Amino acid sequence: MEALAESVREDHDDSHPFLLALLTGILTNEADVRETEAGYEIHGDPTEAALLMAALRAGLHYRTVRAAHPVVGEIPFEPELQYSASVRQRGDEHWVFVKGAPERVFRMAQAWLTPEGERPFDSAAREQVQAQARAMAQRGLRVLALAYRRLPQPLDPSEGVPEPSGLVLIGLVGMMDPPRPGVLEAIQDCHRAGIRVLMITGDHAETARAIAHELGIADRDAPVLTGVDLQQMDNATLQEQVKQVNVFARVTPEQKLRIVRALQANGEVVAVTGDGVNDAPALKAADVGIAMGRSGTDVAREAADIVLADDNFVSIRNAVEEGRIAFDNVRNATFFLLSTGMGSILLFFLTLLAGLPVPMLAAQLLWLNLVTNGLQVVALAFEPGDRSVLLRKPRSRNEGIISPLLWERTVIVGALIAIATFWLFQQEYARTGNLTYAQTVALTTMVLFQNFHVGNCRSEHRSAFLLSPLRNPFLLLAAISALTVHALALYLPPTQFVLRVAPIPLETWVQMALVALSVVVVVEIHKWVRHPHLARMRVS
Repeated sequence: MEALAESVREDHDDSHPFLLALLTGILTNEADVRETEAGYEIHGDPTEAALLMAALRAGLHYRTVRAAHPVVGEIPFEPELQYSASVRQRGDEHWVFVKGAPERVFRMAQAWLTPEGERPFDSAAREQVQAQARAMAQRGLRVLALAYRRLPQPLDPSEGVPEPSGLVLIGLVGMMDPPRPGVLEAIQDCHRAGIRVLMITGDHAETARAIAHELGIADRDAPVLTGVDLQQMDNATLQEQVKQVNVFARVTPEQKLRIVRALQANGEVVAVTGDGVNDAPALKAADVGIAMGRSGTDVAREAADIVLADDNFVSIRNAVEEGRIAFDNVRNATFFLLSTGMGSILLFFLTLLAGLPVPMLAAQLLWLNLVTNGLQVVALAFEPGDRSVLLRKPRSRNEGIISPLLWERTVIVGALIAIATFWLFQQEYARTGNLTYAQTVALTTMVLFQNFHVGNCRSEHRSAFLLSPLRNPFLLLAAISALTVHALALYLPPTQFVLRVAPIPLETWVQMALVALSVVVVVEIHKWVRHPHLARMRVS
């Protein structure tokens, strides 16, 4: 590129197609590139910045070129127009420079620039250039057409810039925005997680298809719907099409909004990414609007629910994973509280039916729920996730914190805790006649049930025996601390007085531990019966 530019400059040929292409790329451009110690810093649209970088590499400084070609009038790029135009003063003349989608610029061109000069842009020339544009697009390049025209008379800026016509096509420019590292793997993870990834772009259909194939969004021969196709579809037809089409090209902001609403009408939960002002309606309408933090406009960020600080799709995948882990931890902690709480309620109900004294005093209940229970439920929030969270389909939006499976398990565990604790309470009360001692046994049995059951609550489906206790050292420490604190409370006079508890002999400790261990057996059986393939899966 540098050698060609130098040759053009030595020949003083400012009408050379290569030089005119670079000039057009500069003059129909609002981006800015600043050189820093860390490299080039881009301000504005990346596509326009790429054109500036091409000019810089060729030895043309865009600020100098812009200063030498004062602006007379401009037509900014709009998705509906598919081009941008800038009228510039060049010497004593006014020139209009145009950059846009090839098919749109071709319709405005009547000549094309060749090494021999301007030639009519007839059907043969059009077919030749269209074939070249298709070939470039099929390689995944974003293709733009560049054109110019010397205006026959100066433009009056107060009258505005009319739609360009009679243009001279300079040529095509192709650029590639390669996927960032990890994007392909992130999309594959999304597919495994039951998340469908769609591409909605303003690029050419062939470019969109090639990039979608490279990223695993669609097959090489997958259908692509264009903006023209969408214009001819009613909403009912579009709802059917979005069930199977993953790639949409040459789409306007209004059509992007229609696609979002069609997906929602099909019952989908839709997340939309965007960075421009034109993306704001779709970002606002989506269930989750995700704006780009670096390249996004203020309007897009205001319309979005989430701002992606690094503009990286991999971060969305990571957010889904972390969100599922957080939800799982909340669900597991809630299950732990509900199942042990149900055990306490049923225990009181059983003693009431049997005509026995209350199995625990108010102070003992507070101790159970705030100290021994509280330590462990907080530690459950620190349970690390594993990649298996991205191997299951999204839960229903109507599903609550506790799934039907966990409600079933809550009843089973609650009943087991209540019956087993009631049996020990009434046995010790009948054997010793000492209510304080029997209540201490009931309280300690509940504490032991919590200690064993918290291991069950680390995963809804996986066996507790496949989860290393060292994966969550906070939980291990909390369980040991809860049991240690409770044991000390049984043998220290101050806490004996406050809690109304009594020491327990070793043989009773063994009996209580064996009884409490039953909750592990019961929950393991339930996991294996309901989800045997998940229960045996090891954590990665």
